[in-house]
Amino acid sequence: MKRVEGSGRIAAPPAEVFGYLSDLGNLAEWQSGIVSAERVDDGAMRVGSSARVARELMGQRLQVPLTVTDYEPPTRLGIASEASGVKVAAMLDLRPADGGGATDLLFMMEIRGSLVTAFMEPMIASAAKGDIDASIARVQARFASEA
Repeated sequence: MKRVEGSGRIAAPPAEVFGYLSDLGNLAEWQSGIVSAERVDDGAMRVGSSARVARELMGQRLQVPLTVTDYEPPTRLGIASEASGVKVAAMLDLRPADGGGATDLLFMMEIRGSLVTAFMEPMIASAAKGDIDASIARVQARFASEA
């Protein structure tokens, strides 16, 4: 198992940032490597909500199911997926900053390969770290344009 993370300050309150990040339809806008995303269930967002995404990963396009594993507005969102024998668990932790007018965002991913794919974990983790940093920059830019 490999773990990677990144963090940044977002120029908006946690509730606003959480609302944007937890809308699975926005994934392709802010999460680097996601080409498209479509929610595949109905109702309010909750643990168990799911989406199907097209992801660019190491030069390949994969269709990947996502499931919400943690949902604690406005502080925590967890999403898990599995493709080609590799499990990825992402966690977004949001904390108020600057008296609540901004958000400190921590974005973590754990990558687990199967017995057959474990050798790929370091390569996937390296790519994931770049995606995390790019994703945080996208979220910062999105809210900076509203400030």
